[in-house]
Amino acid sequence: MTKEELSQLYYLKKEIAEIRRRIAELETFATSGTSRITDMPRGTEISDKVGRNASEIADLKAKLEITLQKRILAENKINEFIQNTTDSLVRLILTHRFINCYSWTKVAWKVGGNNTSDSLRKILMRFLNSS
Repeated sequence: MTKEELSQLYYLKKEIAEIRRRIAELETFATSGTSRITDMPRGTEISDKVGRNASEIADLKAKLEITLQKRILAENKINEFIQNTTDSLVRLILTHRFINCYSWTKVAWKVGGNNTSDSLRKILMRFLNSS
């Protein structure tokens, strides 16, 4: 497994968060009931905020479901790779870095044993290059 394949879970999680944020934004916009009080004439255009955004919301929800499935598949693949790794230190590094999406500093803190973020990163890179 390559570093790029391992990193996909991180990016899928970020993509899911962004899609959820956009759905919430559109739903909030569609249901907000602010009114304008002005003596200016209005256009003749009839506006339906809910209808205008409904298709985009539905598309985003479908995209969210697909992305959630991709995340589950990626997580299962990474977990299987981690379980098949014989070195317990490397398993810890892989779990904290790619499943928990921790920074290298936090990985070093979690692993402990006076390991630095650079030393753990190098251990992982050597392992990935050898396998």
